[in-house]
Amino acid sequence: MRIDAHQHYWRINRNDYGWITRDINVLYRDFFPRDLSPHLQSHGIDKTIVVQAAPTVEETEFLLHLSEQEETIVGVVGWFDLADPFHRKHFDRFSQYKKFVGFRVMIQDMEDPSLILRPNVIDALREYAKLNVPVDLLVKASQLPVLLKLLKAVPRMRGVVDHLAKPDIAHASLQPWKEHMAEIASYPQIYCKLSGMVTEAEREKWAPSDFTAYVLHIIEVFGAERVIYGSDWPVCLLAASYDDVWQLANSSLPETLLEPERANIFGYNAARFYKLPSNVL
Repeated sequence: MRIDAHQHYWRINRNDYGWITRDINVLYRDFFPRDLSPHLQSHGIDKTIVVQAAPTVEETEFLLHLSEQEETIVGVVGWFDLADPFHRKHFDRFSQYKKFVGFRVMIQDMEDPSLILRPNVIDALREYAKLNVPVDLLVKASQLPVLLKLLKAVPRMRGVVDHLAKPDIAHASLQPWKEHMAEIASYPQIYCKLSGMVTEAEREKWAPSDFTAYVLHIIEVFGAERVIYGSDWPVCLLAASYDDVWQLANSSLPETLLEPERANIFGYNAARFYKLPSNVL
C-alpha cells in the first residue's frame, strides 16, 4: 500500500486561495484528481491524503465533497479556527464524513506565531489531544521554538510536522533546525512529513545532494516508523515535477533502510498516523 500523504486539490474560482495569485502561472488554475491520476498510476500509489490549501471551512467542505466522489482520496485534512468558540461544532460536522481524518494548524501564516499559545487555543488543542485527533502542523524552521512551547503545553498531541518544518535548504542552513527537530522528535506522538523540500531549495538550481543532510537527520531522530512521504503536489510544480519529487524522496533515504522500513515511509506510517480503516492496509 503506497500513500501520498500530502497533496492538494483546488478550484481557483472559489476565491479563498489568497496566496495563489495570477502571476504564479503554474499554480493559477484548477487541480483535480484527473490531473494527479497519471502520476499516481505511474508510481504505483494507491491512495492520497488531500490537505486544505485555504484557511476556510468552505475549503474543507469542498474537499470533503470531492472525497465522496474520488476513490483515490483516503483522507481529508481540513481546517477550522481553534480560537473560534464554536470550533467543536465544525469538528463534529466534518467528522460526519468518513474520510475526514484531522485538521491543520497553520502557524506559518501567523504574523506573530506566539498566537498559537493563546490559552483558548491551548485548551482546544488539549481537547483534541484527549480525542487523539491527528493534527498537521504547518510551521517554518524559524518558528520551531514556538512549536516546542506548544508541545510542552500539549504533550499528548498527535501531530505531524509538515515539510520538515521548512528548513533553509537554499542556503544549506542546518542549525538550529537540527537541534529543534531532535527535541520535537522526543515527543513520541509527533511524526514528520518528508514533503515540501524542493520549494525550500534553489528552485531552478537544486540538486539531489542538497537534501541529503536534512533527510538523514529526520530519519535519525524520528526513525523510519514516524516519517511520512508526501509530494506536496501541485505546489511542488514551482520547483519540480511529480516524478522529480518521487525520485528525490526515494534516493534521499539511507541505503541501509530495509524494504519494510521504506514501505512504512511510503504508506503504512500515514495509515497508522491518520488512523485509516483496516481495509486500507
